Amino acid sequence: MKVNFKIRPADLSAKLKHFWDLSAAKLRLIEKEFDESKGAPVYTAKGKYTLRGWTEWTQGFQYGSALLQFDATSEVDFLEIGRAKTVRRMAPHISHFGVHDHGFNNISTYGNLRRLAIEGRFDANRWELELYDLALKVSGAVQARRWTAIPTGGFIYSFNGPHSLFADTIRSLRSLAVAHKLGHALLEDDDRRISLLERLEQHAATTAAYSVYYGKGRDAYDLRGRVAHESIFNTNDGAYRCPNSQQGYSPFTTWTRGLAWAMCGFAEQLEFLSAVGRNKPLPQLLKAAEATCDYYIDGATAADGISYWDTGAPQLHRLGDWRAKPADPFNDCEPVDSSAAAIAAQGLLRLGHYLGAKGKKYWQAGLTVLDALLAEPYLSTGATHQGLILHSVYHRPNGWDYVPPKSKIPRGESSMWGDYHAREAALYVQRVAAGETYLTFWGK
Repeated sequence: MKVNFKIRPADLSAKLKHFWDLSAAKLRLIEKEFDESKGAPVYTAKGKYTLRGWTEWTQGFQYGSALLQFDATSEVDFLEIGRAKTVRRMAPHISHFGVHDHGFNNISTYGNLRRLAIEGRFDANRWELELYDLALKVSGAVQARRWTAIPTGGFIYSFNGPHSLFADTIRSLRSLAVAHKLGHALLEDDDRRISLLERLEQHAATTAAYSVYYGKGRDAYDLRGRVAHESIFNTNDGAYRCPNSQQGYSPFTTWTRGLAWAMCGFAEQLEFLSAVGRNKPLPQLLKAAEATCDYYIDGATAADGISYWDTGAPQLHRLGDWRAKPADPFNDCEPVDSSAAAIAAQGLLRLGHYLGAKGKKYWQAGLTVLDALLAEPYLSTGATHQGLILHSVYHRPNGWDYVPPKSKIPRGESSMWGDYHAREAALYVQRVAAGETYLTFWGK
């Protein structure tokens, strides 16, 4: 990508104002038109949010988006939407033992509510805060219970089973982090107390060791910063077996949303672990964060910082030197994935901030990506389209995404995770531009 080294957070102010105006309209449209009794909205088809039964991993992003809207604009009706629906609908997610998505669902809702209350953005009585704290404590312990031990530590396994480590889960470590900060632990048989912080560190270290490549000849496709979506382990002895991919093109190419989850997750955990004084794991996490962010900048995106859905997508070669020109969501070869870019933008920004003067490249790359997302053809300006960021892709191998007439590939649609993370990145930069409290998932 061509990093814009001149752009500053304040330069995005007008775009951010337009973004939040559109965001409010989209959220109100979803409130009016989407039938929540059938499940959580996942991605759009013909501009309308629809369901996709797999796991309900996007519901927290729905209500969390309303809370981010309130955070950015102080529009109280969005606080009330997020507040009321979190209490009414999110309880099953707190104790859901079947998924690795607790950080997605519960930090986006209970976590944002707790953070906003502590920041003094709304009045929450003691018992309301106790509710949020209890939900977050339980969520962190339940997430930590999905544990596979290996000789070098262990990992939180995916919904595929105890053999499966997903790169995504590094971002869900938020749940363990907040629960630990609230003084909680996981209690096993005989009241054996397990530190959530230690499990967080072990999972992060395992992800850094196996999900991320470092150009050391691990296999014939070992490029520094490349990410394997899934890592497979032998559950009998904990030995690593092979890479795999659930949503990417192959185990030996990089699904760009998996790359983005890793970028953002490692950067966030560097901030968190530094804040709580845990210095030992930082070098390994920093190595992974820098490798993945470098790969995103140098090898995984088009010139404007927007990525296609997989770096090895089979028809990418038909686009010529696709890295040297802006991404083209209207091509007929391979779809872009704006949701990967939205997640990656925040990872780049946080790593740049963490490194200070040494992180200028990452900081400016993050602003460059966000600048592209805040404008057409990615910003959704249509009055009837429920999505906020266009050209998101969910599951290309399974063919789940809507392909419009006369097109050969998905385009023009949005996802709940893409919209949420665009809002989170926008809020992050808006706070920086205004000189307000630095945005972290754990709050104060």
